[in-house]
Amino acid sequence: MNSRPYSNFQGTYARQNGSQGGFAEGGMKSSVSSFTPAKRKTLNAMAIGINVLAPWLLFCGIFAAMSFHLHYVSQALAWTTVVAGLVLAAIAGFLAHRTKMRDADPSWYTFAALAFLVATVAAAVLGDMNYWYNMQPYYDIENINTYPAVDPAREKGQQLMDAGRAYFVEGTGLDTSKSMAFKNLDKYCVAPIVSGQEPLTSYDFWAVGVNCCSGTAADFRCGEFDNPKARSGLRLMRDDQRPFFRLAVQQAEAAYNIKANHPLFFYWMQDPVAEMMSYRSDGFKYGLLAMLTHFAFNLLCVTGAVYAFSKLSHEF
Repeated sequence: MNSRPYSNFQGTYARQNGSQGGFAEGGMKSSVSSFTPAKRKTLNAMAIGINVLAPWLLFCGIFAAMSFHLHYVSQALAWTTVVAGLVLAAIAGFLAHRTKMRDADPSWYTFAALAFLVATVAAAVLGDMNYWYNMQPYYDIENINTYPAVDPAREKGQQLMDAGRAYFVEGTGLDTSKSMAFKNLDKYCVAPIVSGQEPLTSYDFWAVGVNCCSGTAADFRCGEFDNPKARSGLRLMRDDQRPFFRLAVQQAEAAYNIKANHPLFFYWMQDPVAEMMSYRSDGFKYGLLAMLTHFAFNLLCVTGAVYAFSKLSHEF
């Protein structure tokens, strides 16, 4: 008769679980795995708290760097924060792998690596979009000149190269009879800004807009074209749109036999300051919305992970 009835069970269990399961020789008490029903795996409250806050704080930091003033003064430094986030995700992944090799539970390290990666990529993409569409135009206009009492009949485009806001003299308006559009998927609409009824030697000041004209008739309907109090312009700062507006001006030159030696493009409006501040307020609004949305998303993911990990622990 075998004097060690549990020896095979003990050896098999120990090899499969890396523990001193079963009974030892001589009747010694056995160790109990943390995955057995007798001692269920406990969730790590500190790990849960870290995984709730750390990815969100990483997202907020990278988003702020990519959206706001740091990106304007140093794009390289802003993108360095993205690289730092990726490095942090890689470190968490390495710790998860090392923990698994030591036969410990790598669950929260794995979750942290994925959460850091998602936070970094999302913050980089959304922050960069917020910068280019809202904050970069605001910073550009804020850092260039404002010109009062601009007379399109006397001033030349070369004299206002650094204009961000232009306030035109009384009697200035849009000559919609000379408006034109260039179509490249969107319609890029232009109309000359003039003062008086006399033809100009060079039409250097143009009101612009996108998809606010038919393209087949002189029907410019961009900005505050129908506001009789509007006689100011906010400079177009979108480099990707400027070539298409120049092509529209060239078409107008050919169609109406006019000259535009150095055209400058403006959004026609009454109050450029209010419009400029709306860029900033939109940037901060979208920033706050992105941060709150990511916090809710990450909290939902952590909640799902807690539920999944607890279910897994009950199955062992």
